[in-house]
Amino acid sequence: MAENPGMENTQEQILLPISGLLLAGGAGRRMDHQDKGWVGYQGHPLVFHALRPLQRHARTILISANRNLERYASLGYRVLPDAESGFPGPLHGLLTGLEAARQDWLVFVPVDAPNLPEDLLWQLWERRKGVPLVLAEDERDVIPVIGLMHRRLASPLRHFLASGQRRAGDFFAAIPQHRLPLTLQEAQNCNHPADLQGSVA
Repeated sequence: MAENPGMENTQEQILLPISGLLLAGGAGRRMDHQDKGWVGYQGHPLVFHALRPLQRHARTILISANRNLERYASLGYRVLPDAESGFPGPLHGLLTGLEAARQDWLVFVPVDAPNLPEDLLWQLWERRKGVPLVLAEDERDVIPVIGLMHRRLASPLRHFLASGQRRAGDFFAAIPQHRLPLTLQEAQNCNHPADLQGSVA
């Protein structure tokens, strides 16, 4: 399969040595159990908005999804369903992505974040030095579903999940890391139908 189909390696769109993972495997409970990737936002499905920063700078793109697999695959990227059924959470998607990634570094973003900065990958990449993890944060809290991690975290993540734990915050808390500040608008995620109007809660 082509890496990041349709992207040219121009000065403005340099492909970094990073695999990009779109986290689209959630149950969408607060969105009336819809697959949020295909919910409309400002005229286009959320998946198209969330893919934009990955398409700009990721060398390879993967999609973590648990339904509508053929529809996601039609976008031209490899689709990775979770090994465990029942929407087990983003850490399972991250582990699958780390195991499938072609590059040593994996950027991950959620499918319901339509306003991420176009140069998100560059910003994360520049903050990686000396640590295996960079997580985004806004003025309210850390955002454990937007970040950059090294593939060597696959083993500790595998053991964490095997112990029965699932909370992303608990896993990341023990990992040396840097933070990337984002504005509330950039970090906005669409959890509820009202969020689709483009306002920040």
